[in-house]
Amino acid sequence: MVELKIHKKPPTAYVPSGVSAIGRQKRRYAIRLWSIRHSRMLEWFYGKFADVFLLLHPLWNKIGYSRVEAPIKFVEKRVKGLMFDCRMCGQCVLSSTGMSCPMNCPKQLRNGPCGGVRANGNCEVEPDMPCVWVKAWEGSRNMVHGDKIMTVQKPVDQSIRETSAWLRVTAQAAAASEAAKKEV
Repeated sequence: MVELKIHKKPPTAYVPSGVSAIGRQKRRYAIRLWSIRHSRMLEWFYGKFADVFLLLHPLWNKIGYSRVEAPIKFVEKRVKGLMFDCRMCGQCVLSSTGMSCPMNCPKQLRNGPCGGVRANGNCEVEPDMPCVWVKAWEGSRNMVHGDKIMTVQKPVDQSIRETSAWLRVTAQAAAASEAAKKEV
C-alpha cells in the first residue's frame, strides 16, 4: 500500500495590515449588487453618458481613437471595475443584462444561466454567490429596456479583450449615424 504525504505550507505570523481578500470581495460584491438594484438609474445614466461620448466623436476622430484608447481605457477599467466588477472583455453588455456583468459568471456564460443554478438561486460553482444571471434577470426587470436581456449575445471575441467598449460603441454609433445620413 502506498502512503501519500500531504505537505501543507507552514502558517506564518505575517498578515498584511488592513488587507483582507475577503473584505475586498465583500465590498466589491456589495457595490455590484447595488448596481443591479439601481439598474434603471444606471441605464438612464449610461444613455446620457453614451450621448456625451457620441458628441465627442469628432474630437476622438480628430485626435485618433487609437491615441485616446489608453486614457479612456484606464478610466473605464476603474469605473466599471468598481461598479460592476468588470473583466474588460471589450464587449460590454451591461445595458442588456440588468447591469450584471456576465463575465462574473465562473463559466463566463453570455446568454443565460447554466443548468446548475441551485434552488436558492446561487451558483453551482461558487455556492455562496448568487447566480450572475438570476441577478441579471432581477436587474433587467427594473430597466426601461429590460427586454434586451432576451437578445442573444455573440461569443466573446478574445482579440478585443482589455480594450475600451466605450470607444468601440461610440465609433459604431457614429458610423451608423453617418450611414443613415447618407441614405437620406
